[in-house]
Amino acid sequence: MRQLLTGTYRDPDTGELLHVPMKALVIEPTLAGREAELVKALDLPKPFAILSDDDTHAALAHRVEPALASLGEIIPIRLGKRPHPDDETAARVMRAGERAGSYIAVGSGSICDLAKYSAAKQGKRCAVFGTAPSMNGYTSVNAAITVHGHKKSLAAISPDGVFIDLDVLAKAPKRLIQAGFGDAICRSTAQVDWLLSSRLFGQTYRKAPFAFIADLENQLVADPGALLRGDRAALSCLIRILLLSGFGMTICGGSYPASQGEHLISHHVEMMPPEGWEPALHGEQIAVTTVVMAKLQDQLLARDTPPLLEPSKLSIGALKSHFGDEVGAACWQDIQPKLTDAPRAARLNERLQAIWPVLKSEIELVRRSSGAIDKALAQVEAPRRYPAIGLSRSFFKNAILHAREIRNRYTFLDLAADSGLLEPERLID
Repeated sequence: MRQLLTGTYRDPDTGELLHVPMKALVIEPTLAGREAELVKALDLPKPFAILSDDDTHAALAHRVEPALASLGEIIPIRLGKRPHPDDETAARVMRAGERAGSYIAVGSGSICDLAKYSAAKQGKRCAVFGTAPSMNGYTSVNAAITVHGHKKSLAAISPDGVFIDLDVLAKAPKRLIQAGFGDAICRSTAQVDWLLSSRLFGQTYRKAPFAFIADLENQLVADPGALLRGDRAALSCLIRILLLSGFGMTICGGSYPASQGEHLISHHVEMMPPEGWEPALHGEQIAVTTVVMAKLQDQLLARDTPPLLEPSKLSIGALKSHFGDEVGAACWQDIQPKLTDAPRAARLNERLQAIWPVLKSEIELVRRSSGAIDKALAQVEAPRRYPAIGLSRSFFKNAILHAREIRNRYTFLDLAADSGLLEPERLID
């Protein structure tokens, strides 16, 4: 982390020095009494719009607000219980923070994304006080925002500072810690999907985001149960993985190293929720969908010969029928680059035949099997199957089938679907 902040970390691919656009990253046993000092050092424009929800206000914002009030005017923005990071909520935040000089997020996933996105849209700066090791978006320059019902990864601003109080993290609800582990363990399926699209289509692939966290991940997976015991070393390990994962996305200019097929399934669930569904936490969904993607990757990689691709059978009519006219049309437009006609399918089959043995060997060096992922999630008592996140079998099967249709990101979902091998019932039972 120190090397990335100071620009002295060498890219394992090119040898060039890497640097992230952040001034301060502080992880300490406690930050009590230092809140004003940390923010003052960033020289952020005032007044400060301090963004929180009911839970994160009780966890930390009740300390941050009076501390920062000692530096000047503050504009408290409280978003109630479990705010949703969508375009309507973002608009509400921007209206409330219109005359603010900068945003201070006190929270985790939704609060952080809303602050980073709002700051970017308004040309302002921001800083973050994290309240839970629940997701990897603290340090990234993208935000997961739902726009007109379509879950998107949108450009956001990098926080000038991220401040982590391990005492606060240790008091976070168990579900949030389990969710953070779910968001971390998907590294394996995301890396494998990215390797596939890179080797098949010649797209950019970088080792750096994975080199950042390899040792930390091995350390954490050796004893995930330590997180539930409140072990500070384990919590520190998890939050560092999540922060470095965010840096990886920043360096790559997108969410590629941390969000692939497993996130597409999760996004589909959120875009097309069953009636009356109580949304699970993002990382809880990712824990379940990572197991699914790992099983799919296991099945296809066990083959001696590659799957045989056929022309894509998707149509704009089918997408509109499934997602509705507006979202279906938007998805159809987005996925055009990855659709295949007969000539392209023939070229890709030739390419797959040529690279399959080497690709499998390359993937084996970096992936975790579905069994290993399932075992690690069980040790931290995280959700692993669709009933644990409140979904029916038929609904979850449908989400797996249609997840690839929402974004132009080629994953093992596409490889399986276009070769007639995507069979959800084999992945969820």
